[in-house]
Amino acid sequence: MTDQRIDLAYLGVVGAQARCNLGEAVLYQEAVRRGEGEIANGGPLVVKTGQHTGRSAKDKFTVRDEESDAAVWWDNNAALDPAAFAVLWNDMKAHMAGKELFVQDLFGGADPTHRLPVRVVTELAWHNLFIRHLLRVPDDAERKAFDPRFTIVNLPSFKADPARHGCRSETVIAVNFAERLVLIGGTSYAGETKKSVFTILNFLLPAKGVLPMHCSVNVGARNDAAVFFGLSGTGKTTLSADPARTLIGDDEHGWSDDGLFNFEGGCYAKMIRLSAEAEPEIHATTKMWGTVLENVVMDPVTRELDLDDASLAENSRGAYPLSAIPNASATGRCGQPKNVVMLTCDAFGVMPPIAKLTPEQAMYHFLSGYTAKVAGTEKGVTEPTATFSTCFGAPFMPRHPSVYGELLRERIAAAGVDCWLVNTGWTGGAHGVGRRMPIAATRALLNAALDGSLKTAEFRRDSNFGFDVPTAVPGVDAAILDPRGTWADTAAYDAQAAKLAAMFVDNFAKFEDHVGDDIRAAAPMTAVREPAE
Repeated sequence: MTDQRIDLAYLGVVGAQARCNLGEAVLYQEAVRRGEGEIANGGPLVVKTGQHTGRSAKDKFTVRDEESDAAVWWDNNAALDPAAFAVLWNDMKAHMAGKELFVQDLFGGADPTHRLPVRVVTELAWHNLFIRHLLRVPDDAERKAFDPRFTIVNLPSFKADPARHGCRSETVIAVNFAERLVLIGGTSYAGETKKSVFTILNFLLPAKGVLPMHCSVNVGARNDAAVFFGLSGTGKTTLSADPARTLIGDDEHGWSDDGLFNFEGGCYAKMIRLSAEAEPEIHATTKMWGTVLENVVMDPVTRELDLDDASLAENSRGAYPLSAIPNASATGRCGQPKNVVMLTCDAFGVMPPIAKLTPEQAMYHFLSGYTAKVAGTEKGVTEPTATFSTCFGAPFMPRHPSVYGELLRERIAAAGVDCWLVNTGWTGGAHGVGRRMPIAATRALLNAALDGSLKTAEFRRDSNFGFDVPTAVPGVDAAILDPRGTWADTAAYDAQAAKLAAMFVDNFAKFEDHVGDDIRAAAPMTAVREPAE
């Protein structure tokens, strides 16, 4: 590929030219030449992101103007004044003057009908390589006709001024839907660029009747696609990387009248404590040329990786193209799903390993978006802490959750989808007492759900949450199917279950005016509120 250059004067940037649409090998070379990363044994590029090892959710803003005012869910999205955005953009343009920059023209979305052409301008070569992995690369004909609808500018060395730019700190992520522009400054965490594309698609697609989803998708030989919703750490990437099924994608998808389509062209997997036995396809990418590893510890002499070392970050990550997974789909598309799986990592130890949801319960749990943090993962977290992230992706949802919830409900009904809740968290007690749910059991239960055999099992009604739980599944220890029975102290289980049920109800209060009686009735049974008079 020739080293094309693009003059950024059309953006108002003076004296800067960017190297455009460089391939992986050149970007690799540039990242090492510029001291941005090092090469580990096996070939991956290892980089450090400094103080920001994850998203800076509190530093993300949306410009509030005539276009966004009535469409954006402002309870969940911090507003930025258009005048402050204009000052920020002018200062960032001045900061780019004379710099060597990198540009990628890429698509967000595998479906040509709904994809987003986006131009990404980065200060770091490895950021350019990262986003080339994570989005979809146009072919030669598509590149010649490429017309970007949004531009994302990412400058880690730019420090925002809260007094001048209307933001909170030196870090800023500012989304302007009217100007079709996203500005990122003060953070080297590459995931901000990827999630900015997701945010844009979450704003644009519902108006077209397409449901954008924070989920992974795979499909079996019988065209039996499955959707896996889940927050970080619940197993979304791990469980979708099934050698017996084709991987459509691990993180972001759309659901249209024509079926499912991946937003991305790559994967962004958690690396901490990655197991070669439990996750062989993902683990193999850590020994592969092309993979970008964020905040993974490496021996400076042997260049061997230590995936168990969290001294740089608990949220160490690997970015690689989908082609690195042997059974990944080349098209990024498939038909309508047969199953929707909602993953939760329940550190309270009260959720069953799998439960069958009615469509109403599915919408309730989709709007709830429950998982739990455990002690030690964040500063100040000393015991299991419930986390509710609506639609399993609240930070990326510009519109009100009811918009996405209703779209999900319509899609489930139209496709006749079976819905399941899967707990990949703790059994036999809460975190610190019980043990992590065996991944072999989780996979066996999922296989039974996806091949249809679980639908013929006997079920019991869970007395706390109201969903149906199988009483026996071939190949699975029946004891773990009843979480209460796994606790040494059943009274303690009852108290913990009631506590979590009440958290669900308290969290859902903000949605009650936006859903019908049938959805409100899907609340946990042990904590249903009396209707207001």
